[in-house]
Amino acid sequence: MAENIFLFIPNLIGYGRIVLALISFYFMPTDHVTASICYLLSGFLDAFDGQAARAFNQGTRFGAMLDMLTDRCGTMCLLACLGSFYPRYLFWFQLSVTIDIACHWLHLHTSLLEGRTSHKSSAANPNFILRLYYTSRTILFLMCAGNELFYASLYLLYFTEGPSLLFGLGLWRALCYLLLPVAALKSVLALMQGYHAALNLAAIDVHERAKTAN
Repeated sequence: MAENIFLFIPNLIGYGRIVLALISFYFMPTDHVTASICYLLSGFLDAFDGQAARAFNQGTRFGAMLDMLTDRCGTMCLLACLGSFYPRYLFWFQLSVTIDIACHWLHLHTSLLEGRTSHKSSAANPNFILRLYYTSRTILFLMCAGNELFYASLYLLYFTEGPSLLFGLGLWRALCYLLLPVAALKSVLALMQGYHAALNLAAIDVHERAKTAN
């Protein structure tokens, strides 16, 4: 009897993440407490679907795609909300979404055309910085967590300054200042990723055109 990929444990966790994300999106404009709890829980579960996949030998391409799309759509919807909260900075939110989606998609698509099993592998990232970013779980976690926490803090800052720290500076504003460089660096890494993917895709085109000509 064929396995039902859709009922694998990591994929069930992924469905839970989607439900939590949707609840968060619904409450984002009006109820920051409910929205934040659901958004953070959805992100928290991201740490467990991969572990479940390895523990139960249930890693699948479907699960990897589900995980990636949930991450990207979650961040994109949060940025859409931030664009309505901070219309003065709408362009920068739009730019962040564009860089993230376009560069990541280009890199993923090019990796598949090259026959790579993963866009995170060392072979798919010849650049030392990108290779370190993707192969070091610690660096990848800190960058992704810092980026998400920056946008989450910016979201919460719209409703409240948060607990007061030194000199009356609120926690959410302090985190925004602290994590802004992380968010900016992640966009730079995405641009590097897109640039190298474009070079590799062009090389594939040249190779295929040369084969056709011969």
